[in-house]
Amino acid sequence: MNVWRIRINLFLKYKDLLRELVIRDIKLKYRRSVLGYLWSILNPLFIMIIMTIVFSMMFRRNIENYPVYLFTGRMLFEFTTGSTRQAMNSVTGNAALIKKTYVPKYIFTLAKVTSAMVDLIFNLGALLIVIIATRARVSWTFLLFPLVIVQIYIFSCGLGFFLATYNVFFHDVLYIYNAVTTAWMYLTPIFYPIESLPENVAIVVKTVNPLYYYIAQFRDMIYLGRIPGWRIFWGGWVIALIMFVIGLRVFLKNQDKFILYI
Repeated sequence: MNVWRIRINLFLKYKDLLRELVIRDIKLKYRRSVLGYLWSILNPLFIMIIMTIVFSMMFRRNIENYPVYLFTGRMLFEFTTGSTRQAMNSVTGNAALIKKTYVPKYIFTLAKVTSAMVDLIFNLGALLIVIIATRARVSWTFLLFPLVIVQIYIFSCGLGFFLATYNVFFHDVLYIYNAVTTAWMYLTPIFYPIESLPENVAIVVKTVNPLYYYIAQFRDMIYLGRIPGWRIFWGGWVIALIMFVIGLRVFLKNQDKFILYI
């Protein structure tokens, strides 16, 4: 208990550094960009329009208001995969600073996921534009979306810690993860209804795919205007917390060895 109290106090001591790292990442992303932060809204809109044109012809009979359906799935998937890819290089990318001074190394990983979270917030603005443009029905359950955002943030932090740790020791992790995320995309009901999958495959997706829990909740709140079922709601929290604990424990256990490999 004392160890965790010390770690919490240490995190609070460096919270200002975390904030500065997040601000730096955001500024670097849009540096020399004429439209700046507007790209956080325009870019997902452009991609959504293209994907809607491509996939709506396949699923237009099965899915009402396909643009909103697609956007609610894609934005969460892109956040998870994008934030964890950035987190993967958070330690190796800050090797010079880590070698020169003491800083809790997990701060760098946390900063990458948090800066990606800022982009996700901007994407919510793009989602609102899509909802208004398509005249989608809006329910009070829309206000519950922070519950899903917190879950997927915790999950992504845990996965980010895990990937950042092993990327220090094995640089092939990046290539493996790229292959995994490609398969992950097709096994996640982003642009197709899960009912279109064979029953045995759908059961596997509903059971072991973490993103199914978050996307299903998000669509229930935003797209269908209803409260998510207890299974996917509590399942999402359990998966997020388990991933966070595993990722953080792996990271803290190995962080003293990082200096030998970076």
